[in-house]
Amino acid sequence: MAAELPALIVGDVHGDIERLFAALKPYPAQDWRTIFLGDLVDFGAFGVGCLRVARDRKNSEVLLGNHEVAMLGALADPSRVGFWVGIGGQLHDLDELRKDESLQAWMRERPMLLKLDDGTLVQHCGNDDYRMLIGDDRSDPVSEINDNGRLVLEAGDTHLLWNVMSGKGIFAAQPERLDRWLELTGSRRVVFGHTPHHESKPAHYHGGKAINFDGGLSRAHYRRAQPLSASVGPLPP
Repeated sequence: MAAELPALIVGDVHGDIERLFAALKPYPAQDWRTIFLGDLVDFGAFGVGCLRVARDRKNSEVLLGNHEVAMLGALADPSRVGFWVGIGGQLHDLDELRKDESLQAWMRERPMLLKLDDGTLVQHCGNDDYRMLIGDDRSDPVSEINDNGRLVLEAGDTHLLWNVMSGKGIFAAQPERLDRWLELTGSRRVVFGHTPHHESKPAHYHGGKAINFDGGLSRAHYRRAQPLSASVGPLPP
């Protein structure tokens, strides 16, 4: 089972399918539980292709990123296409997604958070604004956030989810807020992407309680692409 395999984390890809293939090559799918942190689309020319690679890779799990949310919003509401293009959306990707209803359905079912057996919380954005999707019952906040996120997406309120998932990373600079988030979710550490770091490997904060895997993989999104190892690699023990 995938849960028994070592975890491989893949940060923001943003349509750079060539670098995605290169980053995954050292890690055979059958040997790894691959977890994609979202934002596979936009900026690069092959966003839908990257989605399909992630979906079809054996033993993989894919989180919803804010750019997937914006793309689904543009698909459902033509008035949001301009906003989406302004954040890197590619019109040919939207046309391709429109023809693939099964991929649309798969995207809408992606979780926002993933809790691993070792107490690691995996999410797209290094921010605790996800708490806005928690109601009064906080017995299982991770499941509640995922359930309510899907309900919001079904209702077509992609603007709300965009706001929830687009905040700047705060865990690196606010350890107290990080600790409150870990306590709320019953986690020992959090892994995320979304906010680029500038190191050659995933950035560790506060003794490893927060780990950032957005190392600037996409050549279309970043003026100077960083090493593949900054965005893709095994989850530390």
